[in-house]
Amino acid sequence: MIVYCRRCVMPETKPDLHIGPNGICSACRNFEEAKAIDWDARQAQLAEVLERYRVPASGYDCLIPVSGGKDSHYQVLRVLELGARPLCVTATTDKLTDIGRRNVENLKSLGVDYVEVTTNPRVRRKINRLALREVGDISWPEHVTIFTIPVRIAAQTGIRLIVWGENPQNEYGGPAAAAANSVLDRRWLEEFGGLLGLRVSDLVGQDGIDAADLTQYTYPTDEELKRVGVTGVFLGYFTPWDGYGNALYAQAHGFETYPRAVEGSLVNYENLDNAQTGIHDYFKFLKYAFGRATDLACMHVRRGRLRREEALELVRLHDGRFPWSYLGVGLEEILNDIEMPLDEFQRICDRFTNKKLFLTDARGSLVKGADGSLTKVNYDNPQDEAAA
Repeated sequence: MIVYCRRCVMPETKPDLHIGPNGICSACRNFEEAKAIDWDARQAQLAEVLERYRVPASGYDCLIPVSGGKDSHYQVLRVLELGARPLCVTATTDKLTDIGRRNVENLKSLGVDYVEVTTNPRVRRKINRLALREVGDISWPEHVTIFTIPVRIAAQTGIRLIVWGENPQNEYGGPAAAAANSVLDRRWLEEFGGLLGLRVSDLVGQDGIDAADLTQYTYPTDEELKRVGVTGVFLGYFTPWDGYGNALYAQAHGFETYPRAVEGSLVNYENLDNAQTGIHDYFKFLKYAFGRATDLACMHVRRGRLRREEALELVRLHDGRFPWSYLGVGLEEILNDIEMPLDEFQRICDRFTNKKLFLTDARGSLVKGADGSLTKVNYDNPQDEAAA
């Protein structure tokens, strides 16, 4: 049986999450501890940080990695309100959607200089395919470049301060030392950056990929970073972070939401830029028996917007559906891009499914619904979930 946090609906299967003897998970404990923070003092600290790194009128005070999403809008708006001059940098997503492009253009209109880096699409598709086969993550190249490209540009341009968004170890639960860290450095990237044990160097020689193809996927050396003095801070350390609140603030400045709840999600305001995200989230479900709907439900339970029993029902309704489409883009189109037939994709899904967490038949084969969806081991007895 899967054990769940007594307060939210996060399962013990989440990597780096710890459920204490009282049945409360580390993410809920982090949230409770944040209530004691003096946010006015943290805001003053942020102003001091930006002042410390301020440069003459001819340069940029900081660099902000952005995707065009709600959190990117919030980061940019907060930094602009504090009088700083940011350079915004986007590592182009794997399969940018139309709404994602419109939101990128809206972010530019806030009044910032903006750089967008697009990696070689032929190489990118090869890496999408390789990473899906080897570690079960089609979005692996995006998860690498959203960290490496902004840092590379900071080192190249002499920008010393990078302003990231939230530290996910705070919101989703993780080791205490990482959750308390307000700085993103190379160690943080290697441990929590979503590399899944697949190193960039492992790609060399596979499918015709050579080292020169991987320049943008490579983190700058410690010597390069030290020469410039590049450091990165999490904005979420200085201001109470709330995705829904960020979305409202972004919408008031032109950010566009989806017409309905995104597939596999509960909301219409996040993960709108990459049509591959549905596959990425589905594989998280296969590996750990929870998906994006669980993440969101937990956030809203902690903030008092949902009762736990409501969250359980919404998770049951939305989590882990087979990703036949995402943001209206069909699975077949996404697989065609990476030259992978549907039957191979389905075999990869089965290979990465943790059979201990899902119902199987007498022969040990996964039990699937008509749409290909699986059933978690607890779903036949909702009381187990509510009381776990």
